[in-house]
Amino acid sequence: MSTLQTFKQWAKHSPSPLARFVRTLHSSRQSLEIPKAFTVLYSPLFTVHRSLQTLFAWMGQTFYSTPLFKSQIQGTAQKLNLYGGLPLISGPLDITCADRCRISGATTFSGRTSATKRPQLKIGNNVGIGWQTTIAVGSSVILEDNVRMGGRNFLAGYPGHPLDAQERAAGLADHDDQVGDIILKKDVWIGTGAMIMAGVTIGEGTIVAAGSIVTKPLPAHVLAGGNPARVIKQLPKTEWEAAQ
Repeated sequence: MSTLQTFKQWAKHSPSPLARFVRTLHSSRQSLEIPKAFTVLYSPLFTVHRSLQTLFAWMGQTFYSTPLFKSQIQGTAQKLNLYGGLPLISGPLDITCADRCRISGATTFSGRTSATKRPQLKIGNNVGIGWQTTIAVGSSVILEDNVRMGGRNFLAGYPGHPLDAQERAAGLADHDDQVGDIILKKDVWIGTGAMIMAGVTIGEGTIVAAGSIVTKPLPAHVLAGGNPARVIKQLPKTEWEAAQ
């Protein structure tokens, strides 16, 4: 038993006056509370705290995480807003990123380790990738301009394991026929918690409802949702499309 554990046991159970004093002191500490009337004094301190927090976050983003991430990708990546840390890049993967993208630092970009050709992730202009999203690239994943992805999305370009149980137990890799490209066309919006499976192309301007699982291609300009996702309704045409 460590010295600290021994002290805790003594303080809890010893009948000695000193142990009783320690128990009383500990109990008083637990009940200690600053009166509400005095908390107004902490308002300026909170402002300072938030200001310093924002400053340190900006410095880390500007001088550390963003340059580190840019060193691992291709493309212009101008005005990249990489917020909340540094994405995890796992496995062999070539990432190309265009301009004015917003990417959460709590994101995972994964490339299939058993691929014969190096997996490719292409991110267009003005793309948003939300918090705790995983993009698993089996061969190719393309996010065209203005794509928006909510938090906790999963683009599953490869499964990581074979279907056969004995092969899984042996630690063998997935098969090529389990892998597929994923393409999100221009202006697609993927709701929070949605999953996009291998081999899926989602048409331009389509919206996928939160929590949906997309197993088959979706046409352009529709609202889709469910498990598996199905077309719910056609979306209104934009003024530009109506003029054509």
